[in-house]
Amino acid sequence: MENTNKVVFFLLLGIFLSAGLCWTSEQDAEGCKDHPLFTRMPNYYIHKCDETEFDSFDFKDDKGTPVTVEGRKYVIEYRINEGAKAPSALQIIRNFTNAIKKIGGTAYEQRTERAFMRLAKDGKETWAMVYIDWGGELYRLTIVEKGGMVQEVVADARTMAKDISTTGKVAIYGIYFDFNKADVKPESDPTLKEIAKLLSQNPNLKLYVVGHTDNVGGFDYNMKLSQARADAVVKALTTQYKANPNLLRSCGVGLLAPVASNKTEEGRAKNRRVELVEQ
Repeated sequence: MENTNKVVFFLLLGIFLSAGLCWTSEQDAEGCKDHPLFTRMPNYYIHKCDETEFDSFDFKDDKGTPVTVEGRKYVIEYRINEGAKAPSALQIIRNFTNAIKKIGGTAYEQRTERAFMRLAKDGKETWAMVYIDWGGELYRLTIVEKGGMVQEVVADARTMAKDISTTGKVAIYGIYFDFNKADVKPESDPTLKEIAKLLSQNPNLKLYVVGHTDNVGGFDYNMKLSQARADAVVKALTTQYKANPNLLRSCGVGLLAPVASNKTEEGRAKNRRVELVEQ
């Protein structure tokens, strides 16, 4: 009888432990992981995720105004482990909003099941939204690391020459700079090569290299930055690609000649450009 009781006891213990393991060892979806900005709530696993190199999402600012943010986008959906008790929506929201505030970010709640967050640090800007569903059994993080798209298709020398001959100028969007800096980034090389090709094919063509900015920052700041960036482009063309310096003159006009509204990120992106203008 004693041996029978022991067998029953260990069988029940095994069932209990198996159930416990089932509760605590839910597996994350293959290839999914937490975003570096946030740890997850206890007793949750990643049900599914998606990461896009360049996409957009409509967040809201502290006044409830929609803000379209473009850049690398992450969507991570978490679900509660089977058998675990879900926290309230407010508890989840406060965990995330408190976390972002501790590292210098801002957060604001639009509804009890949703909150928006923003972190601007070290020259980078990240927006996030946490959305709670099913009474807290599921929450979804949508995160966009703000940034420009890597332009893989650039205007060739022939197209540049055509635009200059018909309109007297051509807008160039394939020259890249770090935030608040005037150093030409290496990914600008394909575009610089085409400009150099344009100059070599048209040895009598004289150009103004004109730097443009959006309206973020003060007037003097943007004027100085646009001039520094135009100078950097001329320097790259004349030193790396051996363009004739007598054919090029750099100018910075800052925010004075927008081609789109600065009220949207899409418009500001269009305004941040370099133009080649025939002298």
